[in-house]
Parts: sequence; C-alpha cells; structure tokens
Amino acid sequence: MALLLRPAVAALALSLLSPVMSARAQTPAAAPAITEGDYRIPSYRFRSGETLANVRLHYRTIGTPMRDARGKIRNGVLVMHGSSSDAGQVLAAYLIFPDLLGAGKSSKPSDGLRARFPKYGYEDLVELEYRLVTEHFGIERLRLVMGISMGGMHTWLWGIRHPQMMDALLPISSLPVKVDGRNLLWRRILSQAIRTDPAWMDGNYTAQPRGFLNIMPMFDMLVQSPARLGERLRTYAAADAYVREVVDETLEEDDANNILYRFEASFDYDPAAEVGRITASLLAILFADDELNPIELGAIEPLIAQVPRGRHVVVPAGPRNRSAPHAGPGLGLGGPRGRLPQRPAADPLTRRSNHHGPKGSTEATPASTTVENGHFRVNHSCASISM
Repeated sequence: MALLLRPAVAALALSLLSPVMSARAQTPAAAPAITEGDYRIPSYRFRSGETLANVRLHYRTIGTPMRDARGKIRNGVLVMHGSSSDAGQVLAAYLIFPDLLGAGKSSKPSDGLRARFPKYGYEDLVELEYRLVTEHFGIERLRLVMGISMGGMHTWLWGIRHPQMMDALLPISSLPVKVDGRNLLWRRILSQAIRTDPAWMDGNYTAQPRGFLNIMPMFDMLVQSPARLGERLRTYAAADAYVREVVDETLEEDDANNILYRFEASFDYDPAAEVGRITASLLAILFADDELNPIELGAIEPLIAQVPRGRHVVVPAGPRNRSAPHAGPGLGLGGPRGRLPQRPAADPLTRRSNHHGPKGSTEATPASTTVENGHFRVNHSCASISM
C-alpha cells in the first residue's frame, strides 16, 4: 500500500546516516546485503486484555553489526516502516527495518483470525518493537530511532517510554499530539467505508470488500506534495491512471481488515503531556504542505520547547520542494522509487550541532531545508543532532 514507503524511508535514512563520503567511497559500490528474519514471541498480552499466541515480528536489516567486548550491538538504528532493496552506499550503521504488527510479513488479521485478531494500539506496537530490538537483537542502546508518519509517531513514543535506549530520535511527518481534526476525520471515514460495506460481513469476508477502495485515492491525495501531483497529473487520463495505480497497489499489498486495524490503532496515541521525558537529541522534520499534520495550528512549538535537546525544521512548500510528507507511489522523500540523494546530509551520528538561534526554533526557509535536483536535503545547522 502507498503509505508504507519503504524506498522513501530508506533514501532518507541513507542521506542522514551516511558518513561524509571518502574519495574511495565515491565510486559505485555494490548494494549492501539485505537480511530477513522473524522474531517470535510465544504469547503477547495486549493492553486491551486480549492475548495472541506465537506473535511473528518480521524484519530486514542492512549493514554490519558492530559489537562491543560483551558482544552487544552498538551501531543499531531502528527505522520504522519498511525496507529498501537498492541501498547503494556503505553505511556506518546497522539498519533494522521491522514490519510492524499488522503489516508486511508480521502477524496480522489477514493471517486467519480476521476480526478476531486482538485489538492493538500504538503503545502495543512500540512495546513489540522494543522487544524485537532488545530480546532478539540483544541491543541495549540504539544510535538512532526514526520513522515517518505512523513510524514517526512511534519514534516520539520510543523517546518517552525508553528514554535511555537511544542516542537520537528523528520523527518525520508526525506530531506528538493525539490524533484529531482532519487526521482523525479521514481515519473515521475510512473505517466507516469498510465497516458499512455489505461485503465486509463483520470482518469475516471471503472476498475482499471493494467499497473502501474509493476512499484510498482521496487519502493518497492528502499525503502527497501538491507540487509533485501538479507535475504528474495534467490530464484526465493521467489522473484516472493514478487512481487505478493506488487501487491496484492497495489490493496487491494489503487487506481491508489489516487496514482497519492499523488505522484504528492510533486511538491510544496522546504523548503531549510526556514529551518532557525525552532525553535523547531529537530532530523533528515537518512539511509545510502536510494536510494531516498542519503546521499552521502551531502544535509543535510549545511541545518541542519541552524537549531538552529537541529541534524541528519545516520543509517549505512550493515547486522547489517536491517531497511528499507521507509519500506514495514513487513520490517519496528522495525522488522516484529507490533513488538516493546525490549528496549526503550531515551525519547526525558523528557531528555535533552548534545550535544557531533559540533552542527548538523552527528553520523554515530554503536556506535551511532545500531540495536539490529533486532530492530532499537538510543542511548541517539543522540536521546535525548533538549527542
């Protein structure tokens, strides 16, 4: 489905995590190997009180784990929401891309339980991510936790629930506030479109309901860059083709129950009162044209001020910036699918930031957040996270 943006997240991860390239590293390099695996939890009790046996958490990793004298991984980076199959730079980090519960190859309603799958919330998902990192990988401290959209919301929760677990946090296209307003409304529209479809049969359908598919292009429109859509969709034929692409991608990659569970899981997300517990360096990246996290409401400013080492930047809207806030079919951060930025941004894991301006201030000008040759780039003064 469009909003799982594996290539987009990987491209941004590479641009922010790659060390400054040496002359030798500038020559084309073979893509690092991608390792896949599963971590199984015999039984997990959800906050709803329900339990699920044999929980499967699927993951992919890129890079080489570096271990200390005790054998513990010291360079782990948790990237929430997906993976990449075409990374082309040598990384100093060991990237972990989990398929979150309810998505990908992890346990999900479409495996067989359908509507009998336990109700889960974001707090459950973060706890399962934590168990994957600590129990399966044996990691005691991550170099970075990052994610986009829902993964960005999880990133905020990671900083609150496990403040000593990471050096830095990078939430993208997400706010540390409960889901309300437009963001809540479209979720309820989607839920109602599924639940009121006669073919849904209380979640026990034998054929995929199709009524909700009419909603998906509307959602995709909300999370795309208007400038990028304007470039691509200039005729009725192009718009019709785009609608078919979103519908086909949804049918190919997802299931109505999986979607329903995933978008209703935000019911317990409300971290605003606890952001002061975050102790790691934090850089929040927001987008001026994000319809689901509208910056004009001013939610981020008072909250980022409560994070001792927090900053945020706003990527400006306009024709120079073609990045999609939550991404979609080939329109995500970093340009077309899998295309990596030509010039890496400053490495937040190795450089220290000289905080220019007031702590937590917004850097919302092209001088601090730019797009070069269609690629998203954050400059040193904004992107470096001090540790």
